[in-house]
Amino acid sequence: MNESRSIRVIIADDQELVRAGFAMVIGSQPDMEVVGQASDGAQAVALAESLHPDVVLMDVRMPGMDGIEATSRITSLSAAPGDATVSAESADDRPTRVIILTTFDLDEYVMAAINAGASGFLLKDTEPETLLNSIRTVFQGNAIIAPSATKRLIEKMMQDGYAQHGSLTGDVARSDAVYGSAVGVSGGAAGNGAGSMTGIPSPAGAASDGSNTSRPAYTDPELDLLTDREREVLVEIAHGLSNQEIADKLFISLPTVKTHVAHILAKINARDRVQAVVFAYDNGLV
Repeated sequence: MNESRSIRVIIADDQELVRAGFAMVIGSQPDMEVVGQASDGAQAVALAESLHPDVVLMDVRMPGMDGIEATSRITSLSAAPGDATVSAESADDRPTRVIILTTFDLDEYVMAAINAGASGFLLKDTEPETLLNSIRTVFQGNAIIAPSATKRLIEKMMQDGYAQHGSLTGDVARSDAVYGSAVGVSGGAAGNGAGSMTGIPSPAGAASDGSNTSRPAYTDPELDLLTDREREVLVEIAHGLSNQEIADKLFISLPTVKTHVAHILAKINARDRVQAVVFAYDNGLV
């Protein structure tokens, strides 16, 4: 895998001006290139299947196949390194990742996007620099989510049983593709910790110091796999601290925090830091 190659992006939106705007922003970056544009979900799926891009920027509301269905189909596609349409430089084992871009910050879209396998959810009025950083973050295997959606996402996941005992879904995080975010969700193990998750809901029984005074009768067995230090880090993740903030609070180095985050996500089978937060709440750590 050649890490210096450009990040290959497809833009899917039914408005030509929107596509042109995103293409202009992305095309201005030396490490990115727009390899295709689609005006509906079906076109996006077809382009993703033939071009194997690294990232797809996907609108939700499009004629015909919508962005959620297109996301589900794209994330289920497997890379085909031997395909003649893929150059030797771009052929690797990275799956195509999808960032949902929409003007609608609604619970139903956030949850549907995550269920469909999207790696990110951002609003269309996101600052260009945030959008670009989000593409890079997702390309590295991390997850991003709009800060405005974070609190309601956690509440929704708790309410709908996404944190039911032992039911966290998603692939085991690998050391070379640790999920997290530098935008919206606190910086992931692979990120710089620039973002911060704010407004995490306090569960019933939470004491003023952040601890949960009503311990659950059942805890996930994965909890026992965590060391005392990893539990400390997980609690701070659940409190919305970034990697750098965790390092400062626990008096440890930033690389050490990143290592702990990687181990935590792998041990609890969490796909990203959002799921880690839900795990922490579900098991009474906060």
